[in-house]
Amino acid sequence: MPRKREVRTTERVSAQPRLHQRAAEIQAYGTVNHLLPLELEEPVRLEMTEQLNQLLADTMTLRDLYKKSHWQVAGPTFYQLHLLFDKHFGEQVELVDAIAERIQLLGGVSIAMAADVAETTQIERPPRGREEVPVQLSRLLDAHQVIIGNSRKLARRASALGDDGTNDLVVSEVLRTNELQVWFLSEHLVEVPLVRAKKASATAGVA
Repeated sequence: MPRKREVRTTERVSAQPRLHQRAAEIQAYGTVNHLLPLELEEPVRLEMTEQLNQLLADTMTLRDLYKKSHWQVAGPTFYQLHLLFDKHFGEQVELVDAIAERIQLLGGVSIAMAADVAETTQIERPPRGREEVPVQLSRLLDAHQVIIGNSRKLARRASALGDDGTNDLVVSEVLRTNELQVWFLSEHLVEVPLVRAKKASATAGVA
């Protein structure tokens, strides 16, 4: 009886890159992976990833607002604010990664593209042009206020749902970083004499 000839269907190897590939999403936005061994029920992970994505969109907006301010700041305080804005930008970059990674860890899909962020953020959009330093500082402080308020609510909700990891991230990293940056910014809006102290008036301290 003759032996059957073995047919090999080996794919040809080529150095040509496979360009212009498209396919269906492997996970839809607003969903979480099932059966992850995190000891957190799916409804908890759905709620946490939704709120974390809001925090992520606002943090990405604040990050970019810092870079805009870094590039466009002008005036006598240019040098120190130019450096301070860039320092705060770098710290916000780290927060963006931490929040996005937490979303992915919980089985969700993190928001990423600028157009999606612009549609989601709660922070007011600035004009394209340059603004005065007090306005730049005020915009940044207003943005921080949005994030701090939402962070406090999210931290309390995460604690109530037993999501200690999200609570720790929001309190230890997001909230504390934003609070510290608020302090540094707000001190630049204190109106004090630059060279000569103002003399106390004769009626100062009199009831």
